[in-house]
Amino acid sequence: MSDRAALAARFERERAHLQRVAYALLGSLSEAEDVVQEAWLRLERVRDAAAIGDLRAWLTRTVARLALDVLGSARRRREQYVGPWLPEPLIGRAEPVAAGSGGALAQDPADRVTLDESISMALLIVLERLTPAERVAFVLHDIFGLTFEQVAEVSGRSAPAARKLAQRARRHVETGRPRKPASAPQQRELALAFATACNEGDLERLMALLDPEVVWRTDGGGVVGAARKVHRGAQRVARAMIALAARGNASAARLAEVNGALGLLTRGEDGVLSVISLTIDADRIIAIDIIRNPDKLRLPSSLL
Repeated sequence: MSDRAALAARFERERAHLQRVAYALLGSLSEAEDVVQEAWLRLERVRDAAAIGDLRAWLTRTVARLALDVLGSARRRREQYVGPWLPEPLIGRAEPVAAGSGGALAQDPADRVTLDESISMALLIVLERLTPAERVAFVLHDIFGLTFEQVAEVSGRSAPAARKLAQRARRHVETGRPRKPASAPQQRELALAFATACNEGDLERLMALLDPEVVWRTDGGGVVGAARKVHRGAQRVARAMIALAARGNASAARLAEVNGALGLLTRGEDGVLSVISLTIDADRIIAIDIIRNPDKLRLPSSLL
């Protein structure tokens, strides 16, 4: 095996990890893939790459530096985005809602990015509120376990400064994360009840599943029809969801893993696919995030 082939093989063993790091930092699978590819190009240019002792650590830091550069321009683009900007969802396994009363979800094709349950849709949305430096410090230290010395090397700051960045980020994250996340059985029960109430137009039952201050966001990116404002409140959100369900194909709805938690895949009368992420806290749905922008929905053919 040539030196380049051996290096490529080592890199491929780290690719899934690097994709998760880049995705957590950017909230975009396409941008994450670009960053990971650039990390490979930089590795190729290292004169004695075989001498790198801890390749994973080197590549993780490289990907993080590249992502930090991307975050500034990405934030400016997202400020000009049409309607709410939501992270690109990672879809795992799926099954018809009608089959969702029990059993495991059917296995999705093996070429999908491995889901990391710590990178939930709720967390990614909270991370969007942080500065790029805060996001990098939190993700690298709190999610992926890098030391503050390693974080400092990425961010160009001192280790104490990196620690303070992570502490600030952690306070923001804790206010946005569910205090009592649902277990897998609770997720399944609530997702099925939510889908049933929407499809049957049962306003009272749907409102009972929602937190009084539930938040509803829809990302169409100006490409497809979507609400351009964030809606709040159980009654308003419930009425909107029932109206949407009435315009869709209830029989085609599917339970699906969305960023490691159970959500839904639906298709409206306009033929547009929607990915619905449900954030659950204390047995109530506190956020409904619907991604409809087709540029963000690169699903396997089996799920289209």
